[in-house]
Amino acid sequence: MSDKIFADNILQGKVAFVTGGGTGITGGVARAFAEAGARVAITSRKIENLEAAAKIINDNGGECFTVAADVRDYTALENAIKQTAEKFGKIDIVVNGAAGNFLCSAEELSANGFGTVVDIDTKGTFNTARAAFEELKKSKGQILNISATLHYTATPMQIHVSAAKAGVDAMTRNLAVEWGQYGIRVNGIAPGPIEDTEGMKRLLPEPLKEKLTKRIPLRRFGRIKDIENSALFLCSDAASYINGVTLVVDGGQWLLGTSFG
Repeated sequence: MSDKIFADNILQGKVAFVTGGGTGITGGVARAFAEAGARVAITSRKIENLEAAAKIINDNGGECFTVAADVRDYTALENAIKQTAEKFGKIDIVVNGAAGNFLCSAEELSANGFGTVVDIDTKGTFNTARAAFEELKKSKGQILNISATLHYTATPMQIHVSAAKAGVDAMTRNLAVEWGQYGIRVNGIAPGPIEDTEGMKRLLPEPLKEKLTKRIPLRRFGRIKDIENSALFLCSDAASYINGVTLVVDGGQWLLGTSFG
């Protein structure tokens, strides 16, 4: 019996522009989209991360274009979008995955530290969506924002990213309402703890992993593959009437709050 979930080439003919596409969750999403038939452009600040990720996609039969840009720099994003459209002829899907995070208590967090995360996560999401608007209007495309569950209750040491991702969720809803008239769908994914990411290694101390697992109803951490599958669904024709939704992919963990007790 096949373990395949989706039909072959469900994104055939599509072009995806993925921020933060060199590593982590959105690196996985970019690879999954390429495997599903899409041509992919990936962008982040570090070209070396992009080149390594693109080589994996291209070596496996996909087509990946790299362009370095900081999502905080609107002009750089406009240029990246323009280069992608010139390379592939259009843009159908934009994935906002560039993010910044670190552990810090509110009383120790500097204004600059708070602002940096908001600039990357929230402003960066808006900058990318706005820069891509004309291309998405032409293609009746879609936006997928990568959010989080941290702000659904309260997460200690994460006030900066909680505020930033709350803004991303609000943007998902607002843009879905405003841009739906152009045929543009805007949705999000809120991953829970994803174990095969660098962020999990940095942000979750080993002694807390067992306690956190017990507070996940499905009793396991997520994997990047779980987010890839959710992204493929939301960006496929199967989800053509889904708009303004942030899909929580966390095994039910947020329903129990964030306490480790």
